[in-house]
Amino acid sequence: MEKKLHLATFDRYDRQLKILGIEGQRKLMKAKVMIAGVGGLGCVSAILLAVAGIGKLVLVDKGKVEMSNLNRQILYTPKDVGKFKAPIAARAIKKLNPNVEVEHVIAEINEDNVDDLTRNVDLVVDGMDNYEGRFLLNKTCIKFGKPFIHGAIHGFMGQLMTIIPNKGPCLQCIIPTYPPKPDTIPVLSATPSVIASLEAMEAIKVITGVGEPALGKLMVFDGEKMKFYEIRAVKNPNCPICGKNSGKEIT
Repeated sequence: MEKKLHLATFDRYDRQLKILGIEGQRKLMKAKVMIAGVGGLGCVSAILLAVAGIGKLVLVDKGKVEMSNLNRQILYTPKDVGKFKAPIAARAIKKLNPNVEVEHVIAEINEDNVDDLTRNVDLVVDGMDNYEGRFLLNKTCIKFGKPFIHGAIHGFMGQLMTIIPNKGPCLQCIIPTYPPKPDTIPVLSATPSVIASLEAMEAIKVITGVGEPALGKLMVFDGEKMKFYEIRAVKNPNCPICGKNSGKEIT
């Protein structure tokens, strides 16, 4: 059953209705978004999409809360250490906005489950901490024609790219191979909040059709120097994922 805009809904979303309009809010309320990883990026993007009135969130994460997570993963408390992240995050999100449907999945995203996780959502938000998972999601989103909002962080640095199949380059067009991964990724507490906020904004723009998403460019944030850089991203015709030899895409 389609969710309706009741009076309480108008009150709750009053400020963004002035930007998105009623039709834009309806699109949000009908949308189903997967948050792939509920860590520093995923916590913040899930919160912002929930309070914006997204219809359904699917939170996917295999991990348990660790004490070292608490400087940036803001849905958890010290009492949660040792417990699975996904159900804790789901309960916290539901308290923020009871009108949002929240599903949680305790699983590692891999070749065996990625199709089932992705095929029935409208958009995927990158909350991963590794490029193996990101490349797999990028490939699957291209396969099923789903927008993929990429975000990544390291120390003071962060990056963002919006991938929409057939409308611009994919992640592997601009990052063709796995970057080297340190044993432990250094993260300042504020950095994931910056990038995740931008991811949520991009998701809202793509879903509602309001604004211009970051297609064809990699946005790089340098928090130490407080600068944003834009790297032009061009579709690689020989990309193994979205290029001419990648096979027919499923839509």
